[in-house]
Amino acid sequence: MIVAKTRSEITIMREAGRIVARVHEAMQEMIRPGVTTADLNSRAEQIIRGHDAIPTFLGYPHTGQNDFPATICASINEELVHGIPSPDRWLEAGDIISVDVGATYRGWVGDSAWTYPVGTVDDESQRLLATTEGALWAGIQQCRSGRYLSDISRAVEEVATAAGFSVVREYTGHGVGRRMHEPPQVLNYVPHGAGRGPRLRPGYTLALEPMVQMGTWRTKVMSDGWLVVSADGKRSAHFEHSVAITEDGPLVLSRS
Repeated sequence: MIVAKTRSEITIMREAGRIVARVHEAMQEMIRPGVTTADLNSRAEQIIRGHDAIPTFLGYPHTGQNDFPATICASINEELVHGIPSPDRWLEAGDIISVDVGATYRGWVGDSAWTYPVGTVDDESQRLLATTEGALWAGIQQCRSGRYLSDISRAVEEVATAAGFSVVREYTGHGVGRRMHEPPQVLNYVPHGAGRGPRLRPGYTLALEPMVQMGTWRTKVMSDGWLVVSADGKRSAHFEHSVAITEDGPLVLSRS
């Protein structure tokens, strides 16, 4: 069941989203060659707790595996999602890094991810980043009352595939609210023969997160049980915003 949020609840989610946005502003300033992913994680946790919020990811349960041990997911190059920060992982010029972060404020979750270049990156990596961000905004434009969930999926898929890239199928966007993962599942592609899905209504809050890869859409999970990488070792990008459906169109919750 998709639970619509009240205006007052969306107002609190907007504050949670602003906290997440402040983390991303700090990440953008910090990301450069020589910085470790542990450095990024420490700064993110400092910001979240400094705004009377809780890191949503820290201790997040994993069925049959270890709980997630960090505030952010830091995933570099061919790493798609769920990378665990480490003091032994240094950023190098030409890398791309996805930083995914969640903050729980007054019981409500803000969730957002962005993929950043480390210094100057090659043209194809830059094109991957621009395409994936473009796919995110195309999906957000479909977050309007009366449209269908599949309209979001189709918009994301069309932008990514038109650029010659692959849309990851094994991981998706989701509803967001009191929990980080709520119904519905927000696919980044439209399965063959699928219906239109539920109609979007005011009060629905969704985390849209296109995940796009240079090569295959397939992925694999590494031995730590968390880190997901592209199956062929080619680069991945991941962009995400939390969005509310309103009478006046999409409201992006996770930006300043």
